[in-house]
Amino acid sequence: MLATSDSAAEVKIDLIRGMRLIGHHALDGHGGVGEGMALQRAPDGRRIMWLAHEGPPKNFTAVDVTDPRHPRVIVQTDLPHSRVRSNSLEISGNLMAVAYQTYDVGISPAGVELFDISVPEAPRSISFFDCSGPRSRGVHQVWFVDGEFVHCAAGAADFLPRNQRDDQAYMIIDVRDPARPVEAGRWWMPGTAEGDEAAPPERLAIDSGFRCHNTNVYPARPDRAYVGYIDGGGYVMDISDKSRPKVVSAFNPNPPFPGFTHTVMPLFGRDLLVVTHECVHDNGFDWPKLTWIVDARREDNLVPLSTLPMPSFEEYGRKGGRFGCHNVHENPPSEVALHSETLIFSTLFNGGLRVHDISDPLVPKEVAAFVPSAPPGARVPAIQLNDVFVDEAGIVYCADRHAGGLYILELEI
Repeated sequence: MLATSDSAAEVKIDLIRGMRLIGHHALDGHGGVGEGMALQRAPDGRRIMWLAHEGPPKNFTAVDVTDPRHPRVIVQTDLPHSRVRSNSLEISGNLMAVAYQTYDVGISPAGVELFDISVPEAPRSISFFDCSGPRSRGVHQVWFVDGEFVHCAAGAADFLPRNQRDDQAYMIIDVRDPARPVEAGRWWMPGTAEGDEAAPPERLAIDSGFRCHNTNVYPARPDRAYVGYIDGGGYVMDISDKSRPKVVSAFNPNPPFPGFTHTVMPLFGRDLLVVTHECVHDNGFDWPKLTWIVDARREDNLVPLSTLPMPSFEEYGRKGGRFGCHNVHENPPSEVALHSETLIFSTLFNGGLRVHDISDPLVPKEVAAFVPSAPPGARVPAIQLNDVFVDEAGIVYCADRHAGGLYILELEI
């Protein structure tokens, strides 16, 4: 087993300002975490951080962070085989939805599994919604915050993309009876599926695909979905009729920018959108991957205002692994999550964790940063911070894509 550190004092740090590292856990030698981080207040009052792993052999891990200075793994589960990953999870109350995406089409499990996590040490499977098929890799991402509907990026047995890179549509799954989930609706970018009247979209020079990624829906606007569609840009969708999602508007800087729209996060009190574009190649090959601040006062006419300032490409572009935007703390509508419309917390792979103040959306400013050194067992010579979650007290949790596990910080701004 790799030598690992579970003490914040043992973590080597390249850069830190505006925050302080207070906790760390290498997840028992399985420190590669995907883009699924969700905090549960368990029935007994404990605070449990659930983490989806980037890939096999592990499925998900639960960490007791009731004392964030002394995190403790309480359960860690295995995937059924090495050709599937569970990159994404979300929780609502004591229910958890986990996404399963296979590395090859036509194999299983490929879909969404629901778990009862009322006893965190013993997650109990309730049901599995199957999305496998001859052209399907299953589900890449899930959004589940209301206990009623799972919004996800999914393939399906009857979804036949014209180009295999376009294999995941926006799907809504009704889980009001969690033992019997059923599809409620589906949308894909016109021109990407066999039989579409629309022409196929023009491929980008770096072709990541025209398929769904994040699918954010908030109780503040339950009739809207905010969908990242990779090379297709970001969409505001009308889901007042979940059986027939409709496009309200789109924001797509690709081209000339190099694609992979990941997250569209609304800031309802300010009529803004935060739109991230994921870096998916090493050593600056797909630079620049940016996070845009977009004016949404007219949701049918989205206007870019600025991008979050990035660290120096000269310093980070060829430091090792990916450098560019990935995800942000998405303001999940949970009592144990921070909801901020001025501070944006984002992960930049080898650029670490960055915090930006967008009080003036025309001139965002970096106010805090954390860049740990490459952890033991890393595949590249730099950290690859993958995802971030911030709790209601401002405690920041971020995770490494490859080996570093969970880092826990306090803000000092």
